[in-house]
Amino acid sequence: MASMIPPHDSLVKYHSPVVVTTARAAPKKGKKGPATPEKASTQTEDILNSILPPREWTEDGTLWVQYVSSTPATRLDVVNLQESLDRKLQQRQARETGICPVREELYAQCFDEVIRQTLYESSIAFGMRKALTAEHTKAELNNKVRTLEAEREDLEGQVKELQERCESIKDREAKRREEDDAAHAEEVDKFKKINEQLKANLEAMLSAPQRS
Repeated sequence: MASMIPPHDSLVKYHSPVVVTTARAAPKKGKKGPATPEKASTQTEDILNSILPPREWTEDGTLWVQYVSSTPATRLDVVNLQESLDRKLQQRQARETGICPVREELYAQCFDEVIRQTLYESSIAFGMRKALTAEHTKAELNNKVRTLEAEREDLEGQVKELQERCESIKDREAKRREEDDAAHAEEVDKFKKINEQLKANLEAMLSAPQRS
């Protein structure tokens, strides 16, 4: 539920407020709020917004929203947070002991700002680790690709060598078969001639005149 009055200053760092919609009527002429930024939320912003919800309020019928800042914290921001906490405790006359709603509210804001700063740093570290892991994985994959390409070239060389050996064996076997066939034909022809000679001799012996 949106508040009907603008929220007071907070120790939590927020982005500039933006107009969401008009609740009752269009804003008065000359009092236009900044346009809603059309920027895709990053994972860090989504996490921040889920832990530290945006502040909303209505002013002159216009609904405003203010998201927690995703700007990285600096060392100076940490120092300023401590100084701002001490100053607000004094300005709002927070009691040092006992139950004090003011002190409780300011401490809660301080813890939220610490969470904001820590979460951003953690997300950056996580992003760096993921990037390094991705680079490492990419390098490993590149090495694996080179290794597989070398193995493929070696296997292609082996296949080529085996194909050449197969062709050589086929040619040698074909030549050997031709030589065997020629030798066999020559031997058959030789035996045919011998057989014809023997047959001729036998016929000559049978046809010779018999002596009385």
